[in-house]
Amino acid sequence: MSAPTTLGTGEARTRLHELTVIDVRTPGEYAGGHLPGALNIPLDRIQQALPDIRHAAERGDILVVCASGARSEKACRVLADHHISTATLSGGTGAWAADGHDLHRPARGTRATWGMERQVRLTAGTVVLIGLLLGVLVHPAFQILSAGIAAGLVFSALTNTCGMAAMLAKLPHNRPRPGDLDTTLAELRAR
Repeated sequence: MSAPTTLGTGEARTRLHELTVIDVRTPGEYAGGHLPGALNIPLDRIQQALPDIRHAAERGDILVVCASGARSEKACRVLADHHISTATLSGGTGAWAADGHDLHRPARGTRATWGMERQVRLTAGTVVLIGLLLGVLVHPAFQILSAGIAAGLVFSALTNTCGMAAMLAKLPHNRPRPGDLDTTLAELRAR
């Protein structure tokens, strides 16, 4: 399978009016700022949204975005496996904002949370510190906890996946509220 088509922020900005933009970050990340007109369909909900995304792709081009591009590339591969052609935004919303383009926030009261990468850094750092402290204060075997996190981070970098992010995405503050995905899919169908 070939790599998904990638659009730079400049090209995406000029074509934004003709693209259906799907943001695959968590609802909290999406609430923190997203491309204008983007619809939030978290990566772990892509399978559920396949029929509606396929229908939208038949009407026009789809741009999939995330924070940096890794999750959107994964979503594009999933969609390509189901014969849905998409593109991804090079550098994600981080690059979009860095290039001076506006980010929109939901009008309703969705609370923004830290970005997934920041959540992973906090969690990994906390577990490493706890492992080291317990290793010094209780028993040296607790340092295995820190070594396990280090091994997980190396594996994550080598495979461009993140098991910790997948686990953190399941926390309540990172999940869509009941009905949010249904509302988003109805909006996608109406476009």
